[in-house]
Amino acid sequence: MRRAPKKARYEEATVHAIIDSVPICHVGVALADAGEVVVLPFLHARRGDVVYLHGSQSNQLLRSVLVAPRACATFTSFDGLRVARTGFHSSVIYRSVVAFGAVRLVEAAAERESVLDVLVEAVLPGRSAEVRRPNDRELALTAVLAMTIEEASAKISEGPTDDEQADLDSAVWAGDLPASLVYGAPVPASDGAMAGGSIPVPPSVRALTER
Repeated sequence: MRRAPKKARYEEATVHAIIDSVPICHVGVALADAGEVVVLPFLHARRGDVVYLHGSQSNQLLRSVLVAPRACATFTSFDGLRVARTGFHSSVIYRSVVAFGAVRLVEAAAERESVLDVLVEAVLPGRSAEVRRPNDRELALTAVLAMTIEEASAKISEGPTDDEQADLDSAVWAGDLPASLVYGAPVPASDGAMAGGSIPVPPSVRALTER
């Protein structure tokens, strides 16, 4: 990393921790039939050095990822604002990862179902045990991809601000403004059996709202 190398991290544990801490990644690749570069957001899950993605079988980007030599995935956690004494030095508090690797299609039925459970659990821990299993139609419509991380780097931007020495005694407030993802009160569905209002909020949802 050449830009702000003091913020760079290359330890596997750091890279994995950042990947696991964010719910959404962005995957970029040149479309196979157009040559244009497209970036799309995906929910993801990681096991070891493999990042799993899923989407529609008809997704053009997913088809292009499979025939490309490598894809690029980025993971970013917005952790707040670094409020400096000048606009120039103001920035954000963040952790990010840029990863490169080859992508394969997960075809074995047992692995596909296992990975889909992992993807559900990455978003809402405990939920896969509360819902019905995917049926044959749903499995047929879903593409499951595995990206092996071949190369990756992390970048961590933290406080304090990098104000100029001449500005340190100015009467301008400076500091960090932390931010985090917070879930609100659950809003129940109004159709089917839920319309009666008798189905309690499940443990998986309660765990996120109470956290």
